[in-house]
Amino acid sequence: MRARRLRAGLRGWGGVGAMAVLCALAALLALLLPAARSHHDGSPGGRGAARGGQARAGEECADPEKQTLSPSGADGPAIEAIRNREGGKRKLVVGVDQNSYRWGYRDPNGGTSGKLEGFDIDLVHRIAEDILGDPDAVQFKAIPTDQRIPAIRQGRVDMVVRTMTISCDRLRDVAFSAPYFRTGQQVLAPKSSPVTGYDGTLAGKRVCTAEGSTANAVLTAARKANELPASTDISTTVPNQLDCLVRLQLGRVDAVVTDGALAASQAAQDPTVELKGEPFTTDFYGVAMRKDADDLVRRVNRILVDYHEDTANGWQRSYGRWLSATLGRDPAASKPPTPRYLRQN
Repeated sequence: MRARRLRAGLRGWGGVGAMAVLCALAALLALLLPAARSHHDGSPGGRGAARGGQARAGEECADPEKQTLSPSGADGPAIEAIRNREGGKRKLVVGVDQNSYRWGYRDPNGGTSGKLEGFDIDLVHRIAEDILGDPDAVQFKAIPTDQRIPAIRQGRVDMVVRTMTISCDRLRDVAFSAPYFRTGQQVLAPKSSPVTGYDGTLAGKRVCTAEGSTANAVLTAARKANELPASTDISTTVPNQLDCLVRLQLGRVDAVVTDGALAASQAAQDPTVELKGEPFTTDFYGVAMRKDADDLVRRVNRILVDYHEDTANGWQRSYGRWLSATLGRDPAASKPPTPRYLRQN
């Protein structure tokens, strides 16, 4: 699908104009690369070398889920900054969702504690236990879908663990861990709807996506490439993905496009809606962090290796508790993705 979009984009360029632009870009890169290298420490495995690798990943990205640093249990400046917070605030600050059923949500039947629960929340506790020695040493910050990247870049959080898809565009702004979950974009609509999936039945339908979401990016690209029916209305966007479900329930939109894993949980909340058709992309969730937090990225990747291998209290146990009821028959979702790393040093 990505290849079709690329070809569609290239067909819109004049042959001579495209060649001129490419030549100009090549010349510009030739001038900029030496200067860029001079700002980094070139020592093997050093902070500067790793940062250079991540920067290139965002520019030369083909398989975004593989554009991460190899695991390491070593400490570094980002981890030390977390441990040395003053004023009794020695906590991991994490951006999460509080409205995604079974992922990050407050159980309405959980009493007055108001504790966040879910698959993403379990992973946050595991990371805090490893870095700070206490699974509860976490300050949760509920952030909307469209504020995930700004929260990281502005230093409001150390990381985001919020069903966040690893993508080439996002790698320009943040660094990601290795993937911890596999999913894909899918259509959610009322059971009575004539919509059958991501196909021609979306003609004349109003489709909702969250601002800054992978679904929004996919549909926007599909519209530019003429891969959507011309009459499909994709103008409805919301800050939080769950707001799309509300609009669907109110009849303000006809369908929602989002990650299939999230859509399955929403269908579990509302028996009048269902997933339509098969996933039409393959996506991976990752933990998002600052681009210069190389030691933290490597440490989270080390934690994920252990978390995936821990059969008693790790990934599989969390999946069984939170997601097996809605995704149990999906072979791609019911086991952790195999990690691949940009660098092995």
